[in-house]
Amino acid sequence: MKFVPLATSLVAVSLLCACRHEAAEETETETPVAVQVEPARSGPIREVIAATGLVTAAPGAELTVTAPEAARIAELPKAEGDRVRVGDLLVRFDIPSLAAGAAASRAAIEQARARVENAKAAATRVQGLFERGVAARKEVEDADRELLEANAALEQAQSASGAATALAGRTLVRAQFDGVVAKRFHNPGDLVEPGSSDPILRVIDPSRLEVTAAAPVATLARITANAPARLVVPGGDEPIEATVIARPVAVDPGSVTAHVRVRPAAVSKLTAGMSVEVEILGPEHAASVLVPSAAIVRDGDATVVMTVGSDSKAHRNEVEVGVTSRETTEILKGVKPGERVIVRGQNGLPDGAAVTIGS
Repeated sequence: MKFVPLATSLVAVSLLCACRHEAAEETETETPVAVQVEPARSGPIREVIAATGLVTAAPGAELTVTAPEAARIAELPKAEGDRVRVGDLLVRFDIPSLAAGAAASRAAIEQARARVENAKAAATRVQGLFERGVAARKEVEDADRELLEANAALEQAQSASGAATALAGRTLVRAQFDGVVAKRFHNPGDLVEPGSSDPILRVIDPSRLEVTAAAPVATLARITANAPARLVVPGGDEPIEATVIARPVAVDPGSVTAHVRVRPAAVSKLTAGMSVEVEILGPEHAASVLVPSAAIVRDGDATVVMTVGSDSKAHRNEVEVGVTSRETTEILKGVKPGERVIVRGQNGLPDGAAVTIGS
Protein backbone atom coordinates (compact mmCIF):
# COMPACT_ATOMS: atom_id res chain seq x y z
CA MET A 1 0.00 0.00 0.00
CA LYS A 2 1.22 3.46 -0.99
CA PHE A 3 0.57 6.36 1.45
CA VAL A 4 -0.08 9.98 0.38
CA PRO A 5 1.63 12.58 2.53
CA LEU A 6 -0.64 14.30 5.06
CA ALA A 7 0.22 17.84 3.78
CA THR A 8 -0.73 16.91 0.23
CA SER A 9 -4.10 15.58 1.41
CA LEU A 10 -4.89 18.75 3.32
CA VAL A 11 -4.14 20.93 0.27
CA ALA A 12 -6.41 18.85 -1.91
CA VAL A 13 -9.26 19.11 0.58
CA SER A 14 -8.81 22.88 0.81
CA LEU A 15 -8.89 23.35 -2.97
CA LEU A 16 -12.01 21.22 -3.22
CA CYS A 17 -13.80 23.32 -0.60
CA ALA A 18 -12.75 26.57 -2.30
CA CYS A 19 -14.12 25.44 -5.65
CA ARG A 20 -17.44 24.47 -4.09
CA HIS A 21 -17.65 27.97 -2.34
CA GLU A 22 -17.01 29.88 -5.60
CA ALA A 23 -19.68 27.91 -7.44
CA ALA A 24 -22.17 28.75 -4.70
CA GLU A 25 -21.43 32.52 -5.05
CA GLU A 26 -21.85 32.45 -8.87
CA THR A 27 -25.36 31.03 -8.59
CA GLU A 28 -26.67 33.64 -6.12
CA THR A 29 -29.99 35.24 -7.21
CA GLU A 30 -29.82 38.98 -8.29
CA THR A 31 -31.52 41.30 -5.76
CA PRO A 32 -34.15 43.59 -7.38
CA VAL A 33 -33.54 47.33 -7.09
CA ALA A 34 -36.34 49.42 -5.59
CA VAL A 35 -37.47 52.23 -7.94
CA GLN A 36 -40.35 54.66 -8.34
CA VAL A 37 -42.13 55.07 -11.65
CA GLU A 38 -44.66 57.32 -13.32
CA PRO A 39 -46.37 56.74 -16.66
CA ALA A 40 -45.40 58.77 -19.72
CA ARG A 41 -48.46 60.66 -20.90
CA SER A 42 -49.73 62.66 -23.83
CA GLY A 43 -50.71 66.30 -23.39
CA PRO A 44 -49.87 69.95 -24.04
CA ILE A 45 -46.73 71.66 -22.79
CA ARG A 46 -45.36 75.20 -22.88
CA GLU A 47 -41.65 75.75 -22.70
CA VAL A 48 -40.39 77.74 -19.73
CA ILE A 49 -37.42 79.87 -20.83
CA ALA A 50 -35.34 80.72 -17.77
CA ALA A 51 -33.38 83.96 -17.60
CA THR A 52 -31.89 86.30 -15.05
CA GLY A 53 -33.34 89.79 -14.90
CA LEU A 54 -32.60 93.24 -13.50
CA VAL A 55 -35.35 95.59 -12.33
CA THR A 56 -35.00 98.99 -14.03
CA ALA A 57 -37.05 102.15 -14.47
CA ALA A 58 -39.20 102.19 -17.58
CA PRO A 59 -38.35 104.64 -20.38
CA GLY A 60 -39.35 108.14 -19.28
CA ALA A 61 -39.45 107.11 -15.62
CA GLU A 62 -35.83 107.98 -14.82
CA LEU A 63 -33.96 111.30 -14.74
CA THR A 64 -30.25 111.74 -14.12
CA VAL A 65 -29.40 115.40 -13.45
CA THR A 66 -26.07 116.73 -14.74
CA ALA A 67 -24.58 120.23 -14.98
CA PRO A 68 -24.90 122.11 -18.31
CA GLU A 69 -21.29 123.28 -17.88
CA ALA A 70 -18.72 123.59 -15.12
CA ALA A 71 -20.63 125.00 -12.15
CA ARG A 72 -21.06 125.17 -8.39
CA ILE A 73 -24.12 123.63 -6.76
CA ALA A 74 -25.96 126.51 -5.08
CA GLU A 75 -29.00 124.54 -3.91
CA LEU A 76 -29.79 120.83 -3.59
CA PRO A 77 -32.92 120.50 -1.42
CA LYS A 78 -33.77 116.80 -1.90
CA ALA A 79 -32.08 113.90 -0.09
CA GLU A 80 -31.98 110.22 -1.04
CA GLY A 81 -35.39 108.62 -0.54
CA ASP A 82 -37.28 111.94 -0.66
CA ARG A 83 -40.40 112.02 -2.80
CA VAL A 84 -40.61 114.71 -5.48
CA ARG A 85 -43.53 116.16 -7.40
CA VAL A 86 -43.65 117.58 -10.90
CA GLY A 87 -42.08 121.04 -10.83
CA ASP A 88 -40.18 120.59 -7.56
CA LEU A 89 -36.71 122.17 -7.53
CA LEU A 90 -34.03 119.50 -7.75
CA VAL A 91 -30.84 121.54 -8.29
CA ARG A 92 -29.86 125.20 -8.68
CA PHE A 93 -26.46 125.81 -10.23
CA ASP A 94 -24.33 128.90 -9.84
CA ILE A 95 -22.95 129.63 -13.34
CA PRO A 96 -21.85 133.31 -13.51
CA SER A 97 -21.14 133.19 -17.25
CA LEU A 98 -24.73 132.23 -18.04
CA ALA A 99 -26.17 134.98 -15.84
CA ALA A 100 -23.84 137.55 -17.40
CA GLY A 101 -24.79 136.42 -20.89
CA ALA A 102 -28.50 136.79 -20.14
CA ALA A 103 -27.94 140.32 -18.73
CA ALA A 104 -25.88 141.34 -21.76
CA SER A 105 -28.56 140.09 -24.14
CA ARG A 106 -31.25 142.08 -22.34
CA ALA A 107 -29.11 145.22 -22.64
CA ALA A 108 -28.63 144.57 -26.36
CA ILE A 109 -32.41 144.38 -26.80
CA GLU A 110 -32.88 147.76 -25.12
CA GLN A 111 -30.25 149.34 -27.37
CA ALA A 112 -31.86 147.83 -30.48
CA ARG A 113 -35.28 149.14 -29.46
CA ALA A 114 -33.89 152.65 -28.94
CA ARG A 115 -32.31 152.51 -32.38
CA VAL A 116 -35.64 151.50 -33.91
CA GLU A 117 -37.45 154.40 -32.22
CA ASN A 118 -34.83 156.87 -33.41
CA ALA A 119 -34.97 155.47 -36.95
CA LYS A 120 -38.77 155.76 -37.00
CA ALA A 121 -38.64 159.37 -35.85
CA ALA A 122 -35.94 160.25 -38.40
CA ALA A 123 -37.84 158.63 -41.23
CA THR A 124 -41.01 160.51 -40.33
CA ARG A 125 -39.16 163.82 -40.12
CA VAL A 126 -37.34 163.35 -43.44
CA GLN A 127 -40.55 162.34 -45.18
CA GLY A 128 -42.20 165.56 -44.04
CA LEU A 129 -39.28 167.66 -45.26
CA PHE A 130 -39.34 165.85 -48.59
CA GLU A 131 -43.05 166.58 -49.02
CA ARG A 132 -42.36 170.29 -48.46
CA GLY A 133 -39.50 170.16 -50.97
CA VAL A 134 -36.81 170.75 -48.40
CA ALA A 135 -35.24 167.26 -48.30
CA ALA A 136 -33.96 165.21 -51.21
CA ARG A 137 -35.30 161.76 -52.15
CA LYS A 138 -31.96 160.20 -51.24
CA GLU A 139 -32.39 161.37 -47.65
CA VAL A 140 -35.76 159.63 -47.53
CA GLU A 141 -34.24 156.44 -48.92
CA ASP A 142 -31.39 156.57 -46.37
CA ALA A 143 -33.84 157.05 -43.51
CA ASP A 144 -35.97 154.11 -44.66
CA ARG A 145 -32.88 151.93 -44.97
CA GLU A 146 -31.81 152.82 -41.42
CA LEU A 147 -35.25 151.86 -40.12
CA LEU A 148 -35.07 148.47 -41.83
CA GLU A 149 -31.60 147.81 -40.42
CA ALA A 150 -32.71 148.86 -36.94
CA ASN A 151 -35.67 146.43 -37.04
CA ALA A 152 -33.37 143.62 -38.22
CA ALA A 153 -30.94 144.37 -35.40
CA LEU A 154 -33.81 144.22 -32.89
CA GLU A 155 -34.94 140.81 -34.17
CA GLN A 156 -31.38 139.50 -33.94
CA ALA A 157 -31.02 140.81 -30.38
CA GLN A 158 -34.31 139.23 -29.35
CA SER A 159 -33.25 135.87 -30.83
CA ALA A 160 -29.91 136.01 -29.04
CA SER A 161 -31.68 136.97 -25.82
CA GLY A 162 -33.98 133.95 -26.11
CA ALA A 163 -30.99 131.63 -26.47
CA ALA A 164 -29.20 133.30 -23.55
CA THR A 165 -32.34 133.08 -21.41
CA ALA A 166 -32.71 129.40 -22.26
CA LEU A 167 -29.12 128.79 -21.24
CA ALA A 168 -29.62 130.75 -18.03
CA GLY A 169 -32.72 128.66 -17.36
CA ARG A 170 -30.50 125.58 -17.24
CA THR A 171 -29.19 126.78 -13.90
CA LEU A 172 -32.49 125.48 -12.48
CA VAL A 173 -33.50 121.82 -12.80
CA ARG A 174 -37.03 120.82 -11.80
CA ALA A 175 -38.71 117.43 -11.53
CA GLN A 176 -40.37 116.27 -14.74
CA PHE A 177 -42.50 113.57 -13.07
CA ASP A 178 -43.56 112.38 -9.63
CA GLY A 179 -40.91 110.08 -8.21
CA VAL A 180 -38.26 109.41 -5.61
CA VAL A 181 -34.62 110.48 -5.32
CA ALA A 182 -32.86 107.15 -5.85
CA LYS A 183 -29.31 108.49 -5.52
CA ARG A 184 -27.66 111.77 -4.54
CA PHE A 185 -24.04 112.12 -5.61
CA HIS A 186 -23.17 115.67 -4.42
CA ASN A 187 -23.85 118.30 -1.78
CA PRO A 188 -24.42 122.09 -1.97
CA GLY A 189 -21.19 123.95 -2.61
CA ASP A 190 -19.62 121.17 -4.66
CA LEU A 191 -17.95 122.03 -7.95
CA VAL A 192 -19.22 119.78 -10.73
CA GLU A 193 -18.28 119.09 -14.33
CA PRO A 194 -20.74 118.76 -17.22
CA GLY A 195 -21.71 115.39 -18.66
CA SER A 196 -22.81 111.95 -17.50
CA SER A 197 -19.46 111.22 -15.85
CA ASP A 198 -20.35 113.58 -12.97
CA PRO A 199 -24.05 113.08 -12.11
CA ILE A 200 -25.80 115.16 -9.42
CA LEU A 201 -29.07 113.34 -8.74
CA ARG A 202 -30.92 110.28 -10.01
CA VAL A 203 -34.71 110.36 -9.79
CA ILE A 204 -36.99 107.44 -10.71
CA ASP A 205 -40.72 106.79 -10.70
CA PRO A 206 -41.09 103.58 -8.63
CA SER A 207 -44.59 103.00 -10.01
CA ARG A 208 -43.16 102.50 -13.51
CA LEU A 209 -40.68 99.65 -13.35
CA GLU A 210 -39.80 96.92 -15.80
CA VAL A 211 -37.35 94.03 -15.96
CA THR A 212 -34.53 93.58 -18.44
CA ALA A 213 -34.04 89.82 -18.80
CA ALA A 214 -30.88 88.24 -20.22
CA ALA A 215 -32.43 85.43 -22.27
CA PRO A 216 -30.33 82.89 -24.20
CA VAL A 217 -29.94 83.98 -27.82
CA ALA A 218 -31.01 80.51 -28.99
CA THR A 219 -34.46 81.04 -27.43
CA LEU A 220 -35.26 84.43 -29.02
CA ALA A 221 -37.17 82.88 -31.91
CA ARG A 222 -39.56 81.33 -29.38
CA ILE A 223 -40.15 84.56 -27.43
CA THR A 224 -42.92 86.82 -28.67
CA ALA A 225 -44.29 90.19 -27.60
CA ASN A 226 -47.15 89.89 -25.08
CA ALA A 227 -46.02 86.37 -24.09
CA PRO A 228 -46.80 85.59 -20.44
CA ALA A 229 -43.95 85.48 -17.95
CA ARG A 230 -43.31 85.15 -14.22
CA LEU A 231 -40.85 86.92 -11.95
CA VAL A 232 -39.38 85.09 -8.97
CA VAL A 233 -38.21 87.57 -6.33
CA PRO A 234 -35.53 86.38 -3.85
CA GLY A 235 -37.32 85.61 -0.61
CA GLY A 236 -40.71 86.17 -2.22
CA ASP A 237 -43.64 83.82 -1.61
CA GLU A 238 -45.47 83.91 -4.92
CA PRO A 239 -44.18 84.65 -8.44
CA ILE A 240 -45.22 87.97 -9.95
CA GLU A 241 -47.15 87.71 -13.20
CA ALA A 242 -45.60 89.66 -16.07
CA THR A 243 -45.75 90.20 -19.83
CA VAL A 244 -43.04 90.41 -22.47
CA ILE A 245 -42.90 93.98 -23.85
CA ALA A 246 -40.31 93.52 -26.57
CA ARG A 247 -37.37 91.39 -27.67
CA PRO A 248 -34.35 92.59 -29.67
CA VAL A 249 -34.51 92.45 -33.45
CA ALA A 250 -30.70 92.13 -33.67
CA VAL A 251 -27.88 90.95 -31.42
CA ASP A 252 -24.13 91.40 -31.56
CA PRO A 253 -22.21 88.55 -33.21
CA GLY A 254 -20.99 86.07 -30.64
CA SER A 255 -23.51 87.16 -27.99
CA VAL A 256 -24.73 84.41 -25.68
CA THR A 257 -27.67 86.33 -24.22
CA ALA A 258 -29.92 89.16 -25.39
CA HIS A 259 -32.04 91.66 -23.49
CA VAL A 260 -35.78 91.03 -23.38
CA ARG A 261 -37.98 93.68 -21.74
CA VAL A 262 -40.68 92.40 -19.38
CA ARG A 263 -43.44 94.43 -17.68
CA PRO A 264 -44.59 93.17 -14.24
CA ALA A 265 -48.28 93.23 -13.35
CA ALA A 266 -47.43 94.57 -9.88
CA VAL A 267 -44.36 96.47 -8.67
CA SER A 268 -44.94 96.74 -4.93
CA LYS A 269 -42.37 94.01 -4.20
CA LEU A 270 -39.81 95.29 -6.71
CA THR A 271 -37.01 97.82 -6.33
CA ALA A 272 -34.90 99.32 -9.10
CA GLY A 273 -31.56 97.51 -9.25
CA MET A 274 -32.96 94.26 -7.80
CA SER A 275 -32.03 90.95 -9.44
CA VAL A 276 -34.88 88.52 -10.16
CA GLU A 277 -35.35 85.19 -11.88
CA VAL A 278 -37.49 85.37 -15.02
CA GLU A 279 -39.56 82.57 -16.53
CA ILE A 280 -40.90 83.30 -20.01
CA LEU A 281 -43.50 80.96 -21.49
CA GLY A 282 -42.89 79.87 -25.06
CA PRO A 283 -45.43 78.57 -27.63
CA GLU A 284 -47.66 75.67 -26.59
CA HIS A 285 -46.94 72.20 -28.03
CA ALA A 286 -50.13 70.13 -28.17
CA ALA A 287 -50.40 66.31 -27.89
CA SER A 288 -46.78 65.84 -26.87
CA VAL A 289 -45.26 62.83 -25.12
CA LEU A 290 -44.47 64.05 -21.61
CA VAL A 291 -42.39 62.61 -18.79
CA PRO A 292 -41.41 64.07 -15.41
CA SER A 293 -38.13 65.96 -15.72
CA ALA A 294 -36.82 63.81 -12.85
CA ALA A 295 -36.75 60.87 -15.27
CA ILE A 296 -34.12 62.47 -17.50
CA VAL A 297 -30.58 61.07 -17.12
CA ARG A 298 -27.55 62.60 -18.83
CA ASP A 299 -25.03 59.94 -19.80
CA GLY A 300 -22.15 61.66 -21.59
CA ASP A 301 -23.54 62.96 -24.87
CA ALA A 302 -26.64 60.79 -24.58
CA THR A 303 -29.96 61.63 -22.94
CA VAL A 304 -31.55 58.57 -21.36
CA VAL A 305 -34.88 57.58 -19.83
CA MET A 306 -35.08 54.27 -17.97
CA THR A 307 -38.35 52.37 -18.22
CA VAL A 308 -39.76 49.28 -16.51
CA GLY A 309 -41.04 46.57 -18.84
CA SER A 310 -43.53 43.76 -18.25
CA ASP A 311 -40.55 41.59 -17.33
CA SER A 312 -39.96 43.77 -14.21
CA LYS A 313 -36.59 44.80 -15.55
CA ALA A 314 -35.12 48.22 -16.27
CA HIS A 315 -34.63 49.15 -19.91
CA ARG A 316 -32.38 51.93 -21.18
CA ASN A 317 -33.95 54.26 -23.77
CA GLU A 318 -31.92 56.94 -25.51
CA VAL A 319 -34.35 59.76 -26.16
CA GLU A 320 -34.58 63.07 -28.00
CA VAL A 321 -36.08 65.81 -25.84
CA GLY A 322 -38.04 68.87 -26.87
CA VAL A 323 -39.09 71.75 -24.65
CA THR A 324 -39.07 71.73 -20.87
CA SER A 325 -41.49 73.28 -18.41
CA ARG A 326 -40.99 73.58 -14.66
CA GLU A 327 -41.39 69.84 -13.90
CA THR A 328 -42.12 68.19 -17.25
CA THR A 329 -40.06 67.41 -20.35
CA GLU A 330 -41.28 66.76 -23.88
CA ILE A 331 -39.98 63.54 -25.49
CA LEU A 332 -39.73 63.71 -29.27
CA LYS A 333 -38.39 60.18 -29.76
CA GLY A 334 -37.58 57.15 -27.60
CA VAL A 335 -40.57 56.76 -25.22
CA LYS A 336 -44.30 56.24 -25.89
CA PRO A 337 -47.32 57.28 -23.80
CA GLY A 338 -48.20 54.73 -21.12
CA GLU A 339 -44.67 53.40 -20.64
CA ARG A 340 -43.54 53.32 -17.03
CA VAL A 341 -40.57 55.65 -16.65
CA ILE A 342 -38.31 55.51 -13.61
CA VAL A 343 -38.24 58.82 -11.72
CA ARG A 344 -36.25 57.67 -8.69
CA GLY A 345 -33.51 55.06 -8.38
CA GLN A 346 -32.46 55.14 -12.04
CA ASN A 347 -29.03 56.70 -11.62
CA GLY A 348 -26.36 54.04 -12.13
CA LEU A 349 -28.99 51.41 -12.87
CA PRO A 350 -27.74 49.02 -15.58
CA ASP A 351 -29.84 47.99 -18.56
CA GLY A 352 -31.70 44.79 -17.81
CA ALA A 353 -31.47 45.05 -14.00
CA ALA A 354 -34.28 43.51 -12.03
CA VAL A 355 -36.39 46.11 -10.26
CA THR A 356 -39.23 46.32 -7.80
CA ILE A 357 -41.65 49.23 -7.93
CA GLY A 358 -42.12 51.10 -4.69
CA SER A 359 -44.77 53.61 -3.70
